Amino acid sequence: MATVRPKADANASVASPKLPKDIFGVEVSNHELLKLAYDSYLANARLASATTKQRGEVRGGGKKPWRQKGTGRARFGSSRNPIWRGGGIVFGPRGNENYTKTLSKTAKRVAVRQALTLASQANKIVVNDIKTTGKTAEVAAFLADNKLERKVLVVVAEKTPELMRATNNIQNVLVVSANYLSVYHLLNADHIVLSAKAVPVLEAWLGGNA
Repeated sequence: MATVRPKADANASVASPKLPKDIFGVEVSNHELLKLAYDSYLANARLASATTKQRGEVRGGGKKPWRQKGTGRARFGSSRNPIWRGGGIVFGPRGNENYTKTLSKTAKRVAVRQALTLASQANKIVVNDIKTTGKTAEVAAFLADNKLERKVLVVVAEKTPELMRATNNIQNVLVVSANYLSVYHLLNADHIVLSAKAVPVLEAWLGGNA
């Protein structure tokens, strides 16, 4: 008599296929490039929002504080002098600073491969597809079944409205397209859920000879 096996859950964890070694198994001799790529991501997202006023922009100070001679004190022409309290700021930020850091495309790809390698060595990567109809409860159940806690990075070949709607209300889940992976997100993630269709996209983008 044939045994009847229970139907497998659509979101159950499956055995991870072999990941290409030229992307997930490269040599990481040091972390210098990873540090450069990490800092570059933060620097490029920085806004020059801080501004200060120079002595000509500070309100007041039109009248000479005291006469030029005969008081025994140092001569001053304006109370908005930078050395006075309430005066202008010397060499302060003006709101036009450029904090961006340039990193070549080749260096970025090598850094992403190194970050993926470190994640693979730390057993952070789970190759699985999240099946959802757009309900948050479905994704929450998937995370609970696979014991994925804290910061979870979901890498997909292409974002779908259903997946985005289901994950928008989960604070610790971030969905990223494979073509837009960054060292910042990879290093900060505690778990990485990689869809099967995203692996060929990564191979085309991060080919070993790139």
